[in-house]
Amino acid sequence: MTADERISLAELAYQRAMFAGDSGALEAGGRALDAVEADVALARGRLVHTRFLRERVEDPAELELFERAAELYRRVGDRRGEGEALFWTGAFHQVVRGDSDTALPLFERARALAEQTGDRLTASYALRHLAFADHMAGRLEQARALFEESTRLRRALGFLPGVAANLIGLAHLAAQQQRRADAARLLDEAAELAAASEAHAVAGWVVDARQEIGLP
Repeated sequence: MTADERISLAELAYQRAMFAGDSGALEAGGRALDAVEADVALARGRLVHTRFLRERVEDPAELELFERAAELYRRVGDRRGEGEALFWTGAFHQVVRGDSDTALPLFERARALAEQTGDRLTASYALRHLAFADHMAGRLEQARALFEESTRLRRALGFLPGVAANLIGLAHLAAQQQRRADAARLLDEAAELAAASEAHAVAGWVVDARQEIGLP
């Protein structure tokens, strides 16, 4: 249901409660607006997170927004939304705070909820960030398997910038495992996908990865 549809539902609930005396409609209207508030909090939190990636300055509002979204989605029984909000809460802890211990249970729960509700995009994000944790811990084969599963989901969705981003992660793993030819191939494909989808930031990440790995 869209935000506009939820607001319309709340308006109808008001009409039923005010003029028809249906007090039960108030609860339904409140749930609809809780869901709208959750949608807004999640969307605003993602914007704040992106600003952090550009400026590297933590905004404490980010965590508050994601936790509020997760709470509201849980309250209205939206497990898909809750899974997405939990993923982003975990991303805050892992990426902004560098706290994988706090992030990992959130990613696992987000992955479980995403799989239960058919949310392949959120599942792909949870898998990607679980892969980061394994990579940082030196569990390279586990990280590779998670990146590959995330990439499979993203290919199926046609999410080309996301595929390209994952290929960069796989290239770093390949380089660490002395599979330099694989690393070069993965980065070539990532560059092609980034160009095809006009993902200019991701194209820049490919250039950075080539330099870090020492590829032409």
